[in-house]
Order: sequence, then C-alpha cells, then structure tokens
Amino acid sequence: MEIYNTLTRRKETFQPREPGKVYMYVCGPTTYNYIHLGNARPLVFFDTVRRYLLYKGYDVLYVQNFTDVDDKIINRAREEGEDPLSLARKYINEYFKDADALNVRRADRHPRVSDHMPDIVRVVEELVQKGFAYEVDGDVYFEVRKFPGYGKLSGRSLEDMQAGARVEVDSRKRDPMDFALWKAAKPGEPSWDSPWGPGRPGWHIECSVMSLKYLGPGFDIHGGGYDLVFPHHENEIAQSEAATGKPFVRYWMHNGFITVNEEKMSKSLGNFFLVRDILSRFSPEVVRFFLLSTHYRSPLDFDDEKLAAAGRGLERIRTSIRLLREALARAEEGEGDPQGEASPGLAEASGKGAQAAAALIDALVEMKASFEAAMDDDFNTALAISVIFDLAREVNSFIRQLCPKVSPPEKEALQKALDLFNSFNEVTGIFKVDAGGKILLEDAAKEESGLAEGLLNLIIEVRQEARKRKDWATADRIRDGLKELGIILEDTPGGVRWKIQDKR
Repeated sequence: MEIYNTLTRRKETFQPREPGKVYMYVCGPTTYNYIHLGNARPLVFFDTVRRYLLYKGYDVLYVQNFTDVDDKIINRAREEGEDPLSLARKYINEYFKDADALNVRRADRHPRVSDHMPDIVRVVEELVQKGFAYEVDGDVYFEVRKFPGYGKLSGRSLEDMQAGARVEVDSRKRDPMDFALWKAAKPGEPSWDSPWGPGRPGWHIECSVMSLKYLGPGFDIHGGGYDLVFPHHENEIAQSEAATGKPFVRYWMHNGFITVNEEKMSKSLGNFFLVRDILSRFSPEVVRFFLLSTHYRSPLDFDDEKLAAAGRGLERIRTSIRLLREALARAEEGEGDPQGEASPGLAEASGKGAQAAAALIDALVEMKASFEAAMDDDFNTALAISVIFDLAREVNSFIRQLCPKVSPPEKEALQKALDLFNSFNEVTGIFKVDAGGKILLEDAAKEESGLAEGLLNLIIEVRQEARKRKDWATADRIRDGLKELGIILEDTPGGVRWKIQDKR
C-alpha cells in the first residue's frame, strides 16, 4: 500500500508504527454551525480510509476531535444570546445527524477541547520551560524561529509564508508569525485557570494535545483538508515536536478543495452549501457516492447536475444488486425440483451455464484484485468505483443469459458476486447495511420518490441544454410549466435548484 505524504510530497510505502496496527487522527469541525460540504469531504474520505485499513486486517484506533472552544463559537453564541459551550454541544449533536446520514462511522474517540484543559495547560507550560514559547500579558505565543523545521510541511520558508499570509498585527509578538498557544480571557468569554491567568487555548495547540494524548508521538496518519496544511498543521508539527523532541506524524494526508463552477467554495462568493440543505434534495447515498467519485487529492467541482449524474450511476449499481437477489431467490425456489432434469436441451443449457458461471467467478477474482490495487494506490476511490461499475456490468450480462432453472454452479457464481458487492460496500460505505451486513436497498416508496426526482432532474437537464443553445422560449416554457405544477426553479452559482412551492 502506498500513501501520498504531504510532508515528503511523494508516495511512500505504508509502514505503520506498530505491525498490524494503525493510529489515525483527523481534524473535526469547529462546532458553531451545521457542517458544510467542505467538511463532509474529509469526513467521508477518511472514514473510507479507515474502512479499507480494517478490510486489510489492521487494528485501527481512529480519533476525530471537536473544536468546542473557539472565536467563531464565541461570536456566534453572542449573536444568538447563548452560552458558547451549550451552542457547541448543540452543533455537535447536529454533526452526528449529518455524519450518520452520510454513513460515516463514529470514531473510536471524539475528544472535545473543553474536556482537555489541564492537558493543554501542561503542554503549554512545557513549551515555555523549554524556551519555545513566551508569555505577554496573559497570552502565550509559540516562537516559530526557535523551531528549525518550521515550514517543512508546506514547503515554504518562513519569509515566504510571512509575505503571503494574513498575519494579525500584534506589536507584543517577537515575530509576526508567532502564534497563540494560550489567550488571556476577555470579559464575557469562557475561560479556564492557568499559570498565566484565566484564558483559553489557541486553535492549533488543541489538536496537538489531543492527538498526542490518545495516539502518542509518531502516530501513523494525520488527515484533513488541504486548507489546513498552513498554518494549522504546520503549527501542530512545530509545537508537538518542540514539546516531545520526537517526530509527530508519519504520514500526512490532505484532501483537495470543493469547488463550485471551478471556484473554491467560500462564504464570500456565496457558493457555500450546508450538508443539511443538500440532503434535503439528494439522498445521503448519492452525496457520499459523489464525494468518493473523484480522487481525494483532486479538486471536486460541485453542482446539482453532477449530483444528479452520481444518482444515476448509483442506481445502476443498486439495480444490479436487486437483480442478483432476485436471481438467487429464483434459484432457491427451484432447488429440489427434478422436473426436466433428463431433458437433453436442459442438460446442454446447464453445461453452458456452468461455463458462464466459471467465467464470472474468474472475472470476480480479477475485479477484487483491481479494486484492492486501486485502493492500495493512495486510496484511489475513483478507480475503485469504476471497478464496482465493471462488476455491475458483468453481473447484468450474466443474469440476462440465465435459464429459468438456475443451476448450482450459476447459483454459486451469483452468491460470490453478491458477496463481492457487499465486500466493496464495506469499504466504500455507499449503501447502508443491516445488522447482518446486508446492503439496504430503498423501499418502494423511496424508489418512487427517487424516480420522480430523477425525472425532474432530467427535465432540468433538458432546460439547461436549451439555455446553452440560447433557446430561451423552450427554457422559459419548461420553467413556467413546472411552476404551474408547483415546482420552483432557481438558477444559482452552484447550478439549478428546485423546491416545492409553499401553497399556504
């Protein structure tokens, strides 16, 4: 297995700290709002990494934190007239609703900053004692020039980073790039006691302290979005290695940005999408499938049409699984029925069926190897999903040539194909499963709803094509016709949105 390591900027053969075990930390959300699609991408991707490591037989300890003490939380709580910690708890609960919907498994540990203040104070004290940090008026700063390796993750010199960064002006700092480890309390803000007076931690020290507490120095994988490389992860390395004197992390993994019309998703551009809003229009399975359909280090461009296309692709896979189950059910119903066993025609068909079954089983072995090769190559989920489509195509072809009476070799091949679907799903998590690990397919009501949504998305695609041709009459006719039916279309930077008209 090879992993692209941001620290070395190349793929490296994965060698965990301890044979057979993987220690893994992924930065979680700052809990002042519902999670957005940019949060969802690392959550889904690193959940898939963890699933694959388990699939490969590793014992995985997975830690994902919650930042529940932060300026953004304090400001939002002030706006809403709420206690900051209560606000954070509310959005932690809302996070789990969205994560559960996206089939993201709970981490082994979900530490919160507010529960680790003594640990944070102890590490900051240690950095002060070792000469890497200094106190000014109750604030404690890390002195970046005291750490010789600063900049090794982002690959930039301190001077380059200072020139390109938006640095908070503070004349009390020894260097503009020095960053806060501890902040003195301000009136009305939550605070905790420390040797420097009441205050709260800076953002970067939180992850260092919690990851080191649960995973120890030199743990295997630290993940997050590419936007965290600098300054967050760069600062984590500096303060962690300064405190312990040991390498902090073996492999740094960062996923690419979510873009909208090829522009980075951001609040300032008005192209910022909450997962909660997206799930009101698309199923969680489709959203997860969409997030895994592109290699994690590549940008992922978001719009409604791409999600609709992902939904159609997912339906192809779902249909194959459904056909498999129906064929297996037919095979089980026909077992023990001796009728026609002596027929020469049936015997000939049975022989051809056995050959086809053997060919399918050989193909299943190859597809399993291809899927694992894709995931072993820096967790290439896009290529792995293409293998799942290959499996669906092979299964559909095999089922089309089945005779009404399914032979034992054919039944064996069908079962192996279904087992492989289940195995691939155990890694990708694109379908939820029951207590026995069986893939859950949508019930009839949901299927009808999905069909209606699919038809509507197809109509919207036709309208978009008309707009591209500047056929405004057709585009307007579609829009006005849908409006008469109670469906409102909205053209947004992220694509066309639709909603049911409120008739109250």
